[in-house]
Amino acid sequence: MSSKPSPVPMRAAAPLAVDPALFDPAAIAPDTRAVNASIIKALGAVPDRWVFPMAMLRKLRLEGKGPFPLSPESPLAKVVEIEGPHGQIPLRILTPPAPPKGVYLHIHGGGWCLGSARENDGLNHRFVERTGFAVVSVDYRLAPEIPYPAAPDDCEAAALWLLREGPSRFGTNRFAIGGESAGANLAVATLLRLRDRHGLNAFRAANLNAGAYDLALTPSARRWGDEPLVLNTRDINVFVGHYLRGGSDVASPDVSPLQADLTDLPPALFTIGTRDALLDDTLFMAPRWLSAGNATELAVYPGGCHVFVGFPGSLADQALARIHAFVGTC
Repeated sequence: MSSKPSPVPMRAAAPLAVDPALFDPAAIAPDTRAVNASIIKALGAVPDRWVFPMAMLRKLRLEGKGPFPLSPESPLAKVVEIEGPHGQIPLRILTPPAPPKGVYLHIHGGGWCLGSARENDGLNHRFVERTGFAVVSVDYRLAPEIPYPAAPDDCEAAALWLLREGPSRFGTNRFAIGGESAGANLAVATLLRLRDRHGLNAFRAANLNAGAYDLALTPSARRWGDEPLVLNTRDINVFVGHYLRGGSDVASPDVSPLQADLTDLPPALFTIGTRDALLDDTLFMAPRWLSAGNATELAVYPGGCHVFVGFPGSLADQALARIHAFVGTC
């Protein structure tokens, strides 16, 4: 790309004031309590998953044999492969029937070790229906077999492909980026790499859901303990250990974007539940995003577990409606 895109238009700043009542256990709705209880029951019945190779866990999940159901495959989905620094990168593309209003570059979660674009078909199909955007979901390389920096390298390559090919392929240059958990970490790392390595600031919005922004572990992650509400302290340590097994400074901004210079980044919506081990990651990152001069929205949901938008319930419906509105109007 020979020319630098025009600056992304800024949104009006939104205050980050958070009502303390959101953190009161009494604020948790009955159906949210029921969802959390079912998750704890399901995961509590599973033998220690970390005795199994990651490859086996991935296979079971894709076969629908994991602790949670696999969403139906989207009829909108097609897979293309692009060139990356480590070889071919599969991109799972969901395109709406009408010309896309924009394109959302999605980066899935799974602790840099698990997960896939296919497993996110349910959420991404809904995203397409509610926003009119196309979704490009990146099947980046996973640890421990291929540790850092392969994952952010792949995501950077996917972002550059979209910025280069997107206008002709999708008929729009209206781009957003985002992800869940490790995917939110990689989304921020990608934005930083685009800015620092390529002088690019072409994404209009960042949808950052339950991100892991400090791999040295924030207090909520360290203090969570063993409760198996999607993600616990041991899980986080296992994931980080596998991701960084090739050796890296945990304080590097490319690894822990909480430590980065966050200037000149797009407007962001940070979504988090109060029953998430990574709660502090978002509560620390959102003010840093704002203080760097970026438009910032923070949405805190009482009782929401880690990436609660992936579980049925009124809380997920409420959060997804806000996410779709945020990205759809960027």
